[in-house]
Amino acid sequence: MRTTLDLPKDLLDEAMRATHIKTKTQVIITALEELIRKSKISELKKFKGTVDLDIDLNTIRGRKCRF
Repeated sequence: MRTTLDLPKDLLDEAMRATHIKTKTQVIITALEELIRKSKISELKKFKGTVDLDIDLNTIRGRKCRF
């Protein structure tokens, strides 16, 4: 999709240097992908400690109790 953006040149140049990406398009695509990835991770962190999995790791791993 083609679009016109008015981006600060110094910000775009810094992003290209920091990521070693040579094209402006790829820098913007990478930035959007990272933004989405971080947003999804943030959403997943809300579930930390709230999911109760009734899993016995010893059974799954095939370990037998010696007692």
